[in-house]
Amino acid sequence: MASVEECRTAIDKVSGRIMEVDAADRRRHIVERTVSVTVSDLDTAFDMRLTVDGLQDITRRESGARSQRAQVGITASSDDLVALAEDRLDFSKAMFSGRVKLDASFGDLMRLRKLL
Repeated sequence: MASVEECRTAIDKVSGRIMEVDAADRRRHIVERTVSVTVSDLDTAFDMRLTVDGLQDITRRESGARSQRAQVGITASSDDLVALAEDRLDFSKAMFSGRVKLDASFGDLMRLRKLL
């Protein structure tokens, strides 16, 4: 099981990968969204905003604590979150096998697919 700190580092890696995408492509495919990543085995969630400047305003909370509903919700185990960030786990395969749960509109799915 990965630690909370390793999960936070994984989120930072994803943000860094977003920033590696050409700025014009980021502007074309990213619409600002609120995002919540729930780490199921650590009873922890991270709330943030997806922007053309990467993932911003990342805050940690207990997964049961009340928060505003995010426009994009992701649920994964700590190990799967780290594996996704390190490209050791394919997001689509993880989602279709049930290892990762995604709660987002179809439009958001299509935009994120093009970006990542």
